[in-house]
Amino acid sequence: MLRAGLGRRSGCCRGLWRSSAGGSARALSAASASPSPGSGGGARSGAAAPAGASNVKPLDGVKILDLTRVLAGPFATMNLGDLGAEVIKVERPGAGDDTRAWGPPFAGTESVYFLSVNRNKKSIAINMKDSKGVKLIKELAAVSDVFVENFVPGKLAEMGLGYEDIKKIAPHIVYCSITGYGQTGPVVQRGGYDSIAAAVSGLMHITGHEDGEPVRPGVAMTDLATGLYTYGAIMAGLLQRYKTGRGLHIDCNLLSTQVACLTHVAANYLNCKIEAKRWGTAHGSIVPYQAFKTKDGYIVVGAGNDHQFVTVCKILNLPEVSKNSRYKTNTLRVQNRKELIDILSTRFSEKETTEWLQLFEGSGVPYGPINNMQQVFSDPQVLHNGLVMEMNHPTAGKIAVPGPGVRYSEFAVSHPKPPPLVGQHTVEILKSMLGYEDDAIEELLHTGAVAQHEVR
Repeated sequence: MLRAGLGRRSGCCRGLWRSSAGGSARALSAASASPSPGSGGGARSGAAAPAGASNVKPLDGVKILDLTRVLAGPFATMNLGDLGAEVIKVERPGAGDDTRAWGPPFAGTESVYFLSVNRNKKSIAINMKDSKGVKLIKELAAVSDVFVENFVPGKLAEMGLGYEDIKKIAPHIVYCSITGYGQTGPVVQRGGYDSIAAAVSGLMHITGHEDGEPVRPGVAMTDLATGLYTYGAIMAGLLQRYKTGRGLHIDCNLLSTQVACLTHVAANYLNCKIEAKRWGTAHGSIVPYQAFKTKDGYIVVGAGNDHQFVTVCKILNLPEVSKNSRYKTNTLRVQNRKELIDILSTRFSEKETTEWLQLFEGSGVPYGPINNMQQVFSDPQVLHNGLVMEMNHPTAGKIAVPGPGVRYSEFAVSHPKPPPLVGQHTVEILKSMLGYEDDAIEELLHTGAVAQHEVR
């Protein structure tokens, strides 16, 4: 086992990620694997591999033991699975991940919420309250590269599954913890949910209509951002292990993620003591940059510099506005926001959205309509970018979910595996990863330490 390497059991990755003084992280050559023909399927089932690419993925051979539930953790591990990692999702027998019960809507009996963030994973159902189940987790950790969990700090340590415990049996492990508030501090024992972290971090304070109540964003942006931080941190952890030959512990949490993502709003307060406020669709430091109501909908327009502002005024047939000394610079436009926005709003209300879209096309000014979901997934650019992945689920049938927002020149994120049923791969994992014999597996099934879902 290549404990110091990024991956194992993959011919190309073995040489690339071995922890040695020689070699380079760029050592992977086209000769390491023979090119495979482009995989079939259109944009809605995952793009085919680029012409001439081998479709070797960067995380082929990497095994991830995933003890996370709900959104931040599953979103992170799903993205790692898209890059070729083998993700082993550990679930409670019977109920499984909390989000399996989140609905409606359901696709058949499967929660659409769960289906949206759990592709490219295998599920093993383990009773972690059983000592045999704890033993299995340790055995799986010993042959995995990454261990990801989102339990309240200290909970896994009580079970003998904390970082220090796993480090003893798997010194190579990249152990990543996702919590609400961090590993230490005055409130770390509180449960962490997206809306709570969005509130405590100030995100809700700056989200909503200027004169309205605080608003939760339409999707769980704090969870999703934490998932992306986690995804990047695990990749960094694997690279660090390549350099040092040792694993490490990674602390990701919702509060820190969201505070970090406050960016310029936080910097405004830290440097100028300017308290943040809600701006609706507008921007505190750029004018105009917001949604405008049209005859039949909305259009969002942003003038990021003075030249773009002149162009906006030209399109709106308001040349006198661009020449007005009160609006000559962005600083002046911010200072005279109300009067300017009133003028622009009146003009935008005179035409339908499609008319404005046609007028702005090719202007160099950023603009776009506010789309509903039907419009989003009919948008020509969304279709061109191949952002929908289709899969055949064993019980729900054909399902579709949004795929990753990144494309690579040398491999394709294609032919995803459907989200698993609870314990769908229990026996397979016990045999292939741990080498368990049939009689030992039967004993574990009989005692309830594990469960296997039989697909009919």
